[in-house]
Amino acid sequence: MKNPIQHLNKIFDSRVRLGIMSALVVNPSVNFNELKELIEVTDGNLASHLKTLEENGYVKVEKGFIGRKTNTTYKITKAGEKAFKNHLDALEKMIRSIS
Repeated sequence: MKNPIQHLNKIFDSRVRLGIMSALVVNPSVNFNELKELIEVTDGNLASHLKTLEENGYVKVEKGFIGRKTNTTYKITKAGEKAFKNHLDALEKMIRSIS
């Protein structure tokens, strides 16, 4: 059997990105402020992590308005969902192999 650590995705090493992906995998969409509150990070920190996830094709950004206020929501892409589930599977296999 291959070493499960080889299947870990470096993109998901960050606590913030792990939190973003965890929130998006169980919700159809989440807006910026909800993510910020959930993960407890600053605007800039969240924005930079979201940008990395978007650039890698794991997250889709949708900008719109609620009344006159801008509203940015994020959704997980099919590629993002697959990559994240593969990462979680590798983590699980790694944990099982240790115990």
